[in-house]
Amino acid sequence: MKIIGLLMLLLLSEIHARAQDESITLDDLMQSAGEWARQNLDEDVLRALQNQDQAKVKQLFDELQKQLQGEYVIDLAAFRGTASAILPILQRHEETLPYALWLKTQLDYLEVADQLRLIIKPPKPAPGQPPQLPPNPSPQQEREIWIQKLAQRPWPDSAKTYVPRLKEVFTAQKVPPELVWIAEVESSFDPRARSPAVAAGLFQLMPATAKRFGLRCWPLDQRLTPEKSAGATAKYLRYLHGHFNDWRLALAAYNAGQGAVDRLLQERKAATFDAIAPHLPAETQMYVPRIEATLLHREGVRLSQL
Repeated sequence: MKIIGLLMLLLLSEIHARAQDESITLDDLMQSAGEWARQNLDEDVLRALQNQDQAKVKQLFDELQKQLQGEYVIDLAAFRGTASAILPILQRHEETLPYALWLKTQLDYLEVADQLRLIIKPPKPAPGQPPQLPPNPSPQQEREIWIQKLAQRPWPDSAKTYVPRLKEVFTAQKVPPELVWIAEVESSFDPRARSPAVAAGLFQLMPATAKRFGLRCWPLDQRLTPEKSAGATAKYLRYLHGHFNDWRLALAAYNAGQGAVDRLLQERKAATFDAIAPHLPAETQMYVPRIEATLLHREGVRLSQL
């Protein structure tokens, strides 16, 4: 049976996959995701999606793949409706629920992109010139819109259980315990969440990163164990902060990859996230302000205070 249905569920995850292996290409990702599916997904999972459902997902992916590695945040707004329609399809089956949990966290990006589309207008075209794309939002615009979006959001259901336990793990690794709220952004504190790009668990660790920081992914996937996943994540964050000496840059690297951030800092002769943000992948441009707004809402602290 073909695995095309689940491969198409990659959606926005290609950019996130590069966060922990920035050398990966789209072709590499498609090949590795297909191999993972062949090894890990049984026939029940593949049967869970009907032919018409697979077609819907494939159509969305065909449109999204042109934008996944682009710089323009607003381009993602066009996919909000289709992604929202596909979510119930994935929620319908136990086999595809982990992907639904992952996709649900991604919808926030599409919704914010749609809001920004209404705020940021394209430049007026010069006579005889083709229309220009709208500029990317500034990091400050992003921060403000994320603060507004999250202002009334209640705690995820399982956060009350996990936050105290995971803060102890982060503190033991000498990492600010407030950063456990990364799990809300990554998985809404549901350890079952799984990206079709093979990120998994509360903090959506890729297999290579999990192994690098002491976890096993087989035969039992320790990324799905909250405390173990938190321990590896804290070690990774401590390493990234030690490299960049800046939490915004460390979080950008967690999402887009250390190599990508290093290259942009060097190319732009820059030293801050704000200086390189418009040139980062669209998800990363939104990821760091989203983390900042989450910390402000949940803990009343800013990254600069950590």
